[in-house]
Parts: sequence; structure tokens; C-alpha cells
Amino acid sequence: MANTSAPFGFRQWSGTGSAPTYEQVALVNGGINYNTAAIYYGDPVVRVSSSDSTITQASTAGTTTLAGVFVGCKYLSTSQKRTVWSNYWPGSDVSSSNQSTIEAYIINDPNAQFLVQSDSTGATQAQMGSNVNLNIGSGNANNGLSGAYITPGSTAATTSNLPFRMVSLNTSPPGAPGTASGAYNYVVVAFNNVETKQLTSVVA
Repeated sequence: MANTSAPFGFRQWSGTGSAPTYEQVALVNGGINYNTAAIYYGDPVVRVSSSDSTITQASTAGTTTLAGVFVGCKYLSTSQKRTVWSNYWPGSDVSSSNQSTIEAYIINDPNAQFLVQSDSTGATQAQMGSNVNLNIGSGNANNGLSGAYITPGSTAATTSNLPFRMVSLNTSPPGAPGTASGAYNYVVVAFNNVETKQLTSVVA
């Protein structure tokens, strides 16, 4: 059965911690700028600037160093007048005076691995060990999930500063979504270009 295009971002697959939080860390005191656009669960994120501690969605990482993968936030809601825990940042609902109430959660552990969907070209076994870029796609405000996916068809390369490295194809359980070869198959990836890990090239 052919795979369906239904990207879900970067879902933690393994790490040095344990489920459900693995290596999740908190960015406090303005981890997200109050007027930054929406950030969804499983989105790769980057720093707003080299002098800014806040994060924003990585529209397409390219060779920009990642801050990590976003897994939720806590903030003082202007509309609800209470503290809200959410798996995604809605892109509003905090006033500038309450900027410091936003607490973002990301995974930035250098040993973390993630399950992610490939693009319409799909990933092949021969590409495993290569570095790869991403496309942010469209997040889902109804469930808060990311729409990000990787683009091995056009970006799999030895380039040292691409954001992720492809580790293995997902083949288990057989017949499950994403296990068929070709378009939109699932890949296990690891960080390659993240603040907590030195960039590495790939043997050609």
C-alpha cells in the first residue's frame, strides 16, 4: 500500500532519557517572543538572532544552526486570564508586558533521534548516513502538530552544516504507514547541526 503525504514533524524516536519527556529542556523568561508566529509540536526551531535568546519556527533550516525541536510551551494567556500549557505556540495571546511568562520546551540533546516523513521523492537505503534539509510544511492548529518533513530528493548530501543526518529507514511494523519504499516513507534522523552538537560532514 502506498504511503500518504501526512507529515507530522520530528517525533522523538530515542534518546538518553525516557518517554515521554526524554531530554526535554525549558527555555524560561521569554523563551518565545510574544509576537513570534505559530510554532507547532515537532517543529525544528532556531534562535531569532545571535543576540536574542528567544526561538522561532525554522521556516527552512538550510545551513542555520538549530536550537532544537519544539515540544510545547506554558504561558499566561491574555484571552483566558490564566496559565495555559499547550503542545504548540499559537502565535499570539500574550501581551508584551507578559513576555517573561512564556516558557518554551525543546529537545536539543545531541543523542536524540526522531522519526520524520520524507518528501514526494522518498528516501532510499543508499542515502542513509547522508545529511539532509527540511521543509517546514503547514502546522495544524486543531491538534497542534507540525507539518515539517525532510527533503532527501533534493538535499541529501555530505554538506556538514545541514540540520539532520539520516540514520535508518523505518520498516517496522511491516505494512504500517511510512514503511513502504518510495514517496513519503518514514526515516529516523539525528541532529547534525544543533547548538549542542558540532557540525560533521559525511564520507562521500
